[in-house]
Amino acid sequence: MRELAARLEEMPAEEGFPASLPTRLAQFYERGGAVTTLAGQRASVSIVGAVSPPGGDFSEPVTQHTRRFIRCFWALDTVLANARHYPAIHWLHSYSEYVEDVSGWWEKQFPDWGELRTEAITLLQREDRLQQVVRLVGPDVLPETQRWILFVSELLKDGFLAQSAYDEKDMYCMPDRQIALLRIILSLYQRGRVLIQAGVSLARVQRLPCMPQIMRAKSTYGNAEMERLGELEQRIQEELDALAKESAKPGA
Repeated sequence: MRELAARLEEMPAEEGFPASLPTRLAQFYERGGAVTTLAGQRASVSIVGAVSPPGGDFSEPVTQHTRRFIRCFWALDTVLANARHYPAIHWLHSYSEYVEDVSGWWEKQFPDWGELRTEAITLLQREDRLQQVVRLVGPDVLPETQRWILFVSELLKDGFLAQSAYDEKDMYCMPDRQIALLRIILSLYQRGRVLIQAGVSLARVQRLPCMPQIMRAKSTYGNAEMERLGELEQRIQEELDALAKESAKPGA
C-alpha cells in the first residue's frame, strides 16, 4: 500500500501509509460474519489475520487500526517465545470481546467460572506491576504477601497458561480440566495468603510437598483423570490445614 500510494502521489499519513489504510482494513475484516451460500444455506466466514509489526512494535499503524476493527487479539510475545513458553500469547496484551457471548455457557457448566477468570487476570496484572519494582530494587524488599503473588503467578504461567503440543496428556485440555487446574492454583493462592497474613513464613508455605505436584499437574493428569485431580486438590487442602494448625500452636 505504501509503494502504490507513493506511485499514485497520494498524501502519505502515518509511517508512509496512505490515509485510506483504516478504510481498507475495515473493508477486509467486515467480510467475516454470517452469510447465505449460493445453495441457500446459512454459514459463516471466519477471518484470522496475522499482523507482523516490525520490531514487535504494537503501536505501528497496521496493528493499531487492526485492533480497532477486530474483537479478539492474540499478542504473541518474543520474550515468552525465547523462554520456551508456548503458546507465546501475552496474557495482558491480548483480549477478547466475546467474553459476554460465551459466559452464559461457561457459567452454566461451572458457576464459579467468572470469579476464577477475574481473579486470575487480576493476579497477573498485580504481578506485572510488582515486576517493575523487582527489576529496580530486587524481590527482597517486597513484603512476603507480595512475594507470594510473584510465586503463585509463576505457578499460574507455567502450570496453567503454558501448554505442550508434544505432551500426550497436555496437548488437549477439556473445559472441566481447565477449570480444575485453575481452581487448584487460585485456591492455593487464597489459602496461602491467609496463612502468610497470619504470620506463617513464605518459605514454609513454598516448601509444602504439594508444590511440585501442582506444577506437574497439567502433564500428570489427563482429561480422563478428573478424579485424581480432585484427590490432588484435597491433598493440597489437607497440607494447608496441617500447616495452619501447626502455626496456631503456642511457640510455633
